[in-house]
Amino acid sequence: MPSFDTKLEADFVEVKNAVENTAKEIGTRFDFKGTSAGIELKDKEITLFGDADFQLQQVEDILRNKMTKRSVDVRFLDVGKVEKVGGDKVKQVVKVKNGIASEDAKKIQQAIKASKMKVQAAIQGDAVRVSGAKRDDLQAAMALIRSDMKDLPLSFDNFRD
Repeated sequence: MPSFDTKLEADFVEVKNAVENTAKEIGTRFDFKGTSAGIELKDKEITLFGDADFQLQQVEDILRNKMTKRSVDVRFLDVGKVEKVGGDKVKQVVKVKNGIASEDAKKIQQAIKASKMKVQAAIQGDAVRVSGAKRDDLQAAMALIRSDMKDLPLSFDNFRD
């Protein structure tokens, strides 16, 4: 039976490269000299440091720019709130999304059921497997998922006949 998996997965090698390029640019830019502006990557969290909210916004813009150049979708970034670190320094945690959240997986499953297509959607961990009798139905399901879930950078893997 033909099937495919719907996943939400960033290329972490490219994310790491984008963070390193951002750190390099922060080190060379004149407007960041002598400030606490910086960026750090741990596991799936990117931490931005700065002296003020405006500086954090500049660091985030540089990061988004570098990620776009490395063809990583910026919709993978989940930007947190600005926190005071001490004195006049601030930091912001940006999480890199990985895996479809259970609410989003349920939305995908409900959208497929509501469309009355001859396909079935099953939630498997952090992915959604869609299976059906015909390839055309599966391709229509892919188009439906793309149009319904525009805020998520979904990818479709393991297309099997």
